[in-house]
Amino acid sequence: MNFVKRAGLSLVARKGKAALLLGVFLVVCVLLLGGFLLQGAMARQEDRAQRRIGVDATVRADRLTAERAARLARDPSVQRYNPLLRGAPLMPDGRLVVSDAPRPPDSRPQRDGPGLVGLRDSEMLLDFATGRSSLIEGRPLTPKDADRDVVLIGERLAGLNGLSTGDRITLTSPDGSLRRTYEIVGIHRDDRARTPGTWVEPAGLLANQIYAPLGALGDLGLGGRLDEAVFKLGSPDETGRLHAAAQRLLGDAGFRFDVNDKAYREQVQPLRRVGAFAGALVRLIAGAGTVILALIVALTIRERRDELGMLLSLGEKKWKLVGQHTVEVTAVALPALALAALAGATLAGTASQFLPGHTANALLPPAELRMGLADLGRVAGIGLAIALVATAVPGIGILRLHPRSILTDSE
Repeated sequence: MNFVKRAGLSLVARKGKAALLLGVFLVVCVLLLGGFLLQGAMARQEDRAQRRIGVDATVRADRLTAERAARLARDPSVQRYNPLLRGAPLMPDGRLVVSDAPRPPDSRPQRDGPGLVGLRDSEMLLDFATGRSSLIEGRPLTPKDADRDVVLIGERLAGLNGLSTGDRITLTSPDGSLRRTYEIVGIHRDDRARTPGTWVEPAGLLANQIYAPLGALGDLGLGGRLDEAVFKLGSPDETGRLHAAAQRLLGDAGFRFDVNDKAYREQVQPLRRVGAFAGALVRLIAGAGTVILALIVALTIRERRDELGMLLSLGEKKWKLVGQHTVEVTAVALPALALAALAGATLAGTASQFLPGHTANALLPPAELRMGLADLGRVAGIGLAIALVATAVPGIGILRLHPRSILTDSE
């Protein structure tokens, strides 16, 4: 009789053992698939972190201007950049948030003004990127606003002056000689914008912070030299190239190059730890599954010594007996893989809710488990490898069997 047909008849005759093998294989395949899906989800999240968060490199120098910052931004390692110019203009037609503490006698109220930051991309500011500040109305400032007379203002400043998006405010140069009107396109909130108990100049209060496109500050007499420029890179490994390029362009006068990869590390390191755990889990499951299945097959072979001795005495080849057990285990592995795929497709969405990003205030969209053909192929490959190893190791015992000794022992 063909050994493949014998394997089928054996599975039908031993339904209990077949069900046990199916259950073990199903658990192994589900856990393997879960490990691969988790690895894939963490790899996608890490790639998102590199593209969305990246690393901020801040350049300061005496010769830093908007034109030189734009030249540095052409470096292939730079994804986005943000030139920053800070100043304290006047707001003649509005009221400012002031400290509760008494004003010092030597301060001059006529010079009170809001804090103004000229920039290119408000979403690149660390406060907005980390969620400490957020837009509650309107839209952010983008590179498309380069020369538009638009601003973002603080929530408390807007409330104090009865302003909302679409209204206009007027700012003047510190000496009052230059004047410019801006449209409010967004209102931001910062939970740290509380009035301090000690005296702080109005320009130094977060509540009075105004953001405007750098190109819209030309009439306010704030100067042409930038305070700093922030460049977003893909990873910390790319900072060395930008540092060398910045130093060549700007020289050593007042040159300073700082790297802030805290947000990147805070997001990427937990993802890498989860990915490493998933990889270790896959290896552990593969090893444990092989051992368990090998033990089950070994016990099965031991129980079937009489059957094996009879077949050997009838002239059956030993390799066909090993093949029969391999076919039996493989025939159980295939439906287990199909059931594992069904379970993965059903439970992936629910399990995604417990991944990083769903339960924490992360900078990235929530991670998702996505099952693809590649994941099923890897599980199938490992599952079949487990089946072969689990039958090959006990199969060594079959190769050492002699029909005369088996039949003698059975008598």
